[in-house]
Amino acid sequence: MMRTYFDDFNADFTCKNCGRYVSARTAVSGVVNRNHCPYCLHSRHVDLFEAGDRLCACKGVMAPVGLTVKRSRDKYARGLQGELMLVHRCQTCGGLSINRIAADDDSIRILESLSQCPENLLEQSQIHEIQILTNADIALVESRLYGTQVLAA
Repeated sequence: MMRTYFDDFNADFTCKNCGRYVSARTAVSGVVNRNHCPYCLHSRHVDLFEAGDRLCACKGVMAPVGLTVKRSRDKYARGLQGELMLVHRCQTCGGLSINRIAADDDSIRILESLSQCPENLLEQSQIHEIQILTNADIALVESRLYGTQVLAA
């Protein structure tokens, strides 16, 4: 069977951070371009201009440093109505990127990344026009992760 460019760059991989095997199959992850580990949420700096282009020469390990919501294309959308996204920072070059959360990502680790936001990330994220969510946004994050509003215990 002939391999394509898409097959080579969207193949299963071993996480550079935790060493676990990661399946890139869309049926498992629910995303087309898998580039982060569902267990530790670390990624590789592979995309340059758009998701899935795999043109970045850096290839450094990217750590999850926060959460954001992707802006909606709906010009009438209010506030934080976009898709919940992970914010990654490259440990080699310091670049920021946002990545779609996959269906098999560890939801506890996603919630932990909400409170692990480094102090200098807020300033850097403003340059990239990324609105970092804070602990005050926990209800929004839980509703996006679990599909309903989580009731306080």
